[in-house]
Amino acid sequence: MKKIVVKMKLKSREEFENRLTALGMDFGAIYWQHDRVYVPRSFRRGGGYPRLIMRTEMKAVDRPAKYSIVLKRHIEDSNIEIVDETKVLDYTEAVNIILQLGFKQIAEISRRRQDIKMGDGTTMYLDKIEGVQNYYAKIEAEMGEKDSAEMLRNEVMKTFESLDEKNEAQETYSEILYGRLDG
Repeated sequence: MKKIVVKMKLKSREEFENRLTALGMDFGAIYWQHDRVYVPRSFRRGGGYPRLIMRTEMKAVDRPAKYSIVLKRHIEDSNIEIVDETKVLDYTEAVNIILQLGFKQIAEISRRRQDIKMGDGTTMYLDKIEGVQNYYAKIEAEMGEKDSAEMLRNEVMKTFESLDEKNEAQETYSEILYGRLDG
């Protein structure tokens, strides 16, 4: 699936949530995600290389964790993310397969996350990354066959501007935590 992803470093989580509440929108319950990020051994930022993410997600302490592999590829010149997610039953076996395919782990990110469904194929996330002081808001909008990446990105940016947020973070959460990551 193709997506446009825009992330903002928030000035104030409380003010941001207050603006959303005034519009009649509320984030869902907080849940926990932990990602281990893997890249090909020949990885270079900006080279269109895929990243594999082994994700653990816990939505409630009384339910088992869910595991998935997320394949992400960022197409630099169009600002499009290609994202596919597959549920995994055996975490250890999935990691072994990733390693045997020649990928190496470059980062681990834990976050507390809340989300709001904003419409068909569009979700806003409020993220608190462990080890980072700030909160981030991220909008992921799925692209339809006839959508223009530029038009969809402009719509997402207008949404953030209407919420008085203009501090776009173009780095991945891995880069925010660890700096620029090249293989």
